[in-house]
Amino acid sequence: MTLEDTAHLDASDPLAFARERFRLPEGVIYLDGNSLGALPAAAPTALAETAGRQWGDDLIASWNKHGWIDWPTRIAAKLAPIVGAKPSELLIADSTSVCLFKLLAAAAQSRPGRKTVVSQKRNFPTDLYVAQGLAEMLGIELKAVEPDELIGAVDADTALVTLTHVDYRSAAFYDMRAVNEAARAAGALVVWDLSHSAGAIELDLRAAGAELAVGCGYKYLNGGPGALAFLYVAEPLQDELQSPLQGWMGHAEPFAFIDDYRPADGILKFLTGTPSILALAALEAGLDTFDGIAMRDLAAKSRSLSQLFVEEVETRCGSEVRLASPRDPMQRGSHIVFAHPEGYAVIQALVARGVIGDFRAPDLMRFGFAPLYNTHTEIVRAAEILAGILAAGEWDQPRFKQRARVT
Repeated sequence: MTLEDTAHLDASDPLAFARERFRLPEGVIYLDGNSLGALPAAAPTALAETAGRQWGDDLIASWNKHGWIDWPTRIAAKLAPIVGAKPSELLIADSTSVCLFKLLAAAAQSRPGRKTVVSQKRNFPTDLYVAQGLAEMLGIELKAVEPDELIGAVDADTALVTLTHVDYRSAAFYDMRAVNEAARAAGALVVWDLSHSAGAIELDLRAAGAELAVGCGYKYLNGGPGALAFLYVAEPLQDELQSPLQGWMGHAEPFAFIDDYRPADGILKFLTGTPSILALAALEAGLDTFDGIAMRDLAAKSRSLSQLFVEEVETRCGSEVRLASPRDPMQRGSHIVFAHPEGYAVIQALVARGVIGDFRAPDLMRFGFAPLYNTHTEIVRAAEILAGILAAGEWDQPRFKQRARVT
């Protein structure tokens, strides 16, 4: 496809207006929003306002004057149309790992006598680490199986299933409804990790029968490095489950300062400590980039960008690379993975040319497509640059092979 062709595609893009909501470096093609979303143009102002005027001028009075105390639920409500949930089912709190622990522990404790947690082999490592630690703590077993064995592994001894909806390596995703139905039939609960789903593809948690989920705020939701996470608890479960981390903000009367814990009603019981107000301000700016966006349009553009990249890379690079994502765009999330024996060095050569992707061991080159700010023209240009690097052997330099601690 020519750049003229892609210019026509971009001109008819219903999401083209959203690109102006981001501050993107000149001359950079950013295809790593699946690791860290781009900076929302409104974020610096939001942070300055929160720190300078609210914290600076109004000090502790800001908890009431500016409603800080309600930000974990007020800002979570902006996530509701993005994931297909009720506002009352969402909460912004903690990191993804902490939110995951809370929901895994709550789910396991609600299924006494059941001794198994089921997950996927090669799940996102942190998810497995959290599940392993919880299993050791509770004296139960973590059973990790291949993806195609998962539903068959859920039985009467399964307390819960924990899965990443979109695989961080391949971008393949589970049939959420089918997994939820299988677990429910066995009397088990499912905790979904939506870190590579929320803001990238169309989600409808309620329609899919999802009961529990977590997700991070710093990838497609554009909340900034280390942004706060979110958790989802379906309304019918909110009275049944108890948070394992009982903190004062999850108390029914947090300012009564009494010794005995009594959980707050609904989703608020999953709060623990004092909300991180500056992080909430940044995440709100990220969520506001979705204002006026129809998620079906976002999902359609995601598929259009990723499919164009696959076609252009395979046409230009041939057998030099191997597609390591599902070929069907309806079966993958919003990133594409190509394998190359020297994938790390190739990614570093791309970065040197202004194309930002990332690498996952042993040989996987990941390219994320953020429908709010990536364009079809960028996709073709990135494929051109990748082909040029491979054709010239440009990656075969010591400076590109020197592994950095963080990539």
